[in-house]
Amino acid sequence: MQLVIISGKGGTGKTTVASSFAYLSENSIKCDCDVDASNLHIVLGGEDIYNKPYIGAKVAHVNQEKCTSCGACESMCRFDAIKNGIVDELKCEGCAACTVVCDYNAITMADEVTGNEIITKTSKGILSRAHMIAGAEGSGKLVTDVRKNAFKYGAKDDLYILDGTPGVGCAVMASVTGCDLALIIIEPSQSGLNDFKRVLSVIEYFEIKPLVCINKYDINEEITKEIQCYCKENNINVIGKIPFDSLVEQSINELKPIVLYKDSFAGKEIIKIWNSINELITV
Repeated sequence: MQLVIISGKGGTGKTTVASSFAYLSENSIKCDCDVDASNLHIVLGGEDIYNKPYIGAKVAHVNQEKCTSCGACESMCRFDAIKNGIVDELKCEGCAACTVVCDYNAITMADEVTGNEIITKTSKGILSRAHMIAGAEGSGKLVTDVRKNAFKYGAKDDLYILDGTPGVGCAVMASVTGCDLALIIIEPSQSGLNDFKRVLSVIEYFEIKPLVCINKYDINEEITKEIQCYCKENNINVIGKIPFDSLVEQSINELKPIVLYKDSFAGKEIIKIWNSINELITV
């Protein structure tokens, strides 16, 4: 069983919920699919037991001894990545067109490390994650590898909890593909509702059962009712509504899951949501 937690945009409280679920489910395998801003390990702690460089791209390199400065590569490069036989690695897209037009075999394509694949052993089980270099491309492929690494530590029937990528891009698709349940975290604002509809369309395309959690529902109860009506019309289960809780900020600052705070209204609701999801999983 694979449960992915996603949101239409960043900052909705997705990782707050995901870290709580990860803490509550000691026997699950955890995946932090938000490779551009991985932070689940900060809350769960633990020790890295695997760390491997990730080759996510190719970059052109010019052998100056062979280069005749004919300019063919510069004319061919549509990304303006080569000037006077020098490659700007930040602009190079790795298309290798320059190697085709070079008559002197002066250009080769070299592997580029764009991040690291990491396995962290936490007190609550295995966490598969990655660190992607800022500005690097190929996040979707890296997310796929993060999930593959997690499967090495668990069986097919185990529970996998995935802290997905926000938005609707390539990395999101890599996060949700093959999942059984998707918990969508939404905030009660007009933009939040619009973002929710976009990410819901992705979930529906991949034929994944959606569940909805409205975070900080009481800061705009009018929009909350609108979200609930939309979900009811589309036969989508609103599995929980988390109230605004100032203790969430404290839990973030103290690097602890909110469910550890006994007086937290948000933590109590997240526990209820987790119990409800467990009932769905065991049916």
